[in-house]
Amino acid sequence: MPDVSLYWFRDDLRLVDLPGLSAAASRGPVVPVYIRDTRLGGEWKIGGASQWWLHHSLDQLTRDLNTLGVPLILRSGDTQTILLQLAEEAGASQVYCSRQYQPWAGELERAIHDALEARGIALKRYPGTLLHEPEHISTGSGTPFKVFTPFWRACGKAPTPQPPIPVPSISAPAGAVASESLTDWGLLPQKPNWADGWETMWQPGEAAASIALTQFLQNHVQHYDHGRDVPSEPNTSRLSPYLRFGNISPRQVWHAAHAAKLDDPGVSPSIDKFLSEIGWREFCYHLLFHFPTMPDEAFNPKFTFFPWGEDLQRLKAWQTGQTGYPIVDAGMRELWQTGFMHNRVRMVVASFLTKHLLLHWRAGEAWFWDCLLDADLASNACSWQWVGGSGADAAPYFRIFNPVAQGEKFDKAGLYTRHWVPELAGLPDKYLHKPWEAPEATLAEANITLGQNYPHPIVDHKAAREAALSAYATLKDI
Repeated sequence: MPDVSLYWFRDDLRLVDLPGLSAAASRGPVVPVYIRDTRLGGEWKIGGASQWWLHHSLDQLTRDLNTLGVPLILRSGDTQTILLQLAEEAGASQVYCSRQYQPWAGELERAIHDALEARGIALKRYPGTLLHEPEHISTGSGTPFKVFTPFWRACGKAPTPQPPIPVPSISAPAGAVASESLTDWGLLPQKPNWADGWETMWQPGEAAASIALTQFLQNHVQHYDHGRDVPSEPNTSRLSPYLRFGNISPRQVWHAAHAAKLDDPGVSPSIDKFLSEIGWREFCYHLLFHFPTMPDEAFNPKFTFFPWGEDLQRLKAWQTGQTGYPIVDAGMRELWQTGFMHNRVRMVVASFLTKHLLLHWRAGEAWFWDCLLDADLASNACSWQWVGGSGADAAPYFRIFNPVAQGEKFDKAGLYTRHWVPELAGLPDKYLHKPWEAPEATLAEANITLGQNYPHPIVDHKAAREAALSAYATLKDI
């Protein structure tokens, strides 16, 4: 009798550098399965934009497996129940998977382990989504790191990540196993199709991830150290959606980046900066694993008492890119139209929400969760808390971005802003990021009527800054 295994795909939708899949294939035939369990995660179940990426990633993974003669089995429902059913249907003696780190993941994996073990079936978990397991990186006293720089320094002293492993030789068992249809899952928007045209901007899947990494390292990384802050230029990797869904592994990125340093030592500073951003992703997972309330509760308990506002009209203006601050509006429109936002602009719009509008970081976290293709629970929660001042190693709350200065510094020529806020395209650079200061004649020449085809600022920067500092001052005696 052949030794059949299930491989349970999760956030690792690829074939290269998948230790669990390689281990399963070494035992004998494999039944790959992806389970859509809509009850997992509660309010943090996968958002709308991420469903689009998931659909196309699963479609590509199906095609890749088909070239190997192995079908991908799709099932929806309770994860534990389905794994038990599939193991019985396929005659599997073990289930392999990559580990996850979300707050509910550990309990789920333990429950599945016990249920399978009761039937004589083993659950075997492998690393696959991080460079270092959270338990392997700790302070000298054995506690979790709460500051990024010493965390990343400790990662640098840890054993070097193993080289990526190739696609294993994989075969399917003799009997057929029933699968659901990906189309029937309804992951793609229909009426309205708010993702119309995304196929021309994004190509999800493993092959596209590899191409994106190669092109970045060959053509753009040399400008990354300084150019990563300029949203109109292609100096960032745009790998985050691929990493989120495991179309590529962090080990692949790490080793490819170090190989590029050997090929051209002159790009080392930029590559080191790029790798530190991979390190930030690691840090976020480190925090989520050790502090699982991170997505919902302020890491700094003082911020539990922060006097957040609840102005739904202001929130709507922020969500729709109608704040009257051009760089903020450009970012929010880029997000809605592409499922993505440049990282510098993410910081600007997040600072604006939490410090100019005094709206809770959780409102921004929830909006990003639904709108971002790369919506990742760890990075989303930790980054929002970082900007909001309540997180681990957070930016001080009194660090309040001036949206005009940010626009003038990082979009000096206005290419990014004019693209996403075309109603301002005719304004000269001098007034692009502060149209309310433009003379009436200049506004008329650019066909702009403030309050009609572009809004007045919904808050005054100076007054908003003073209000934010006053709100922050209420925490000092806590």
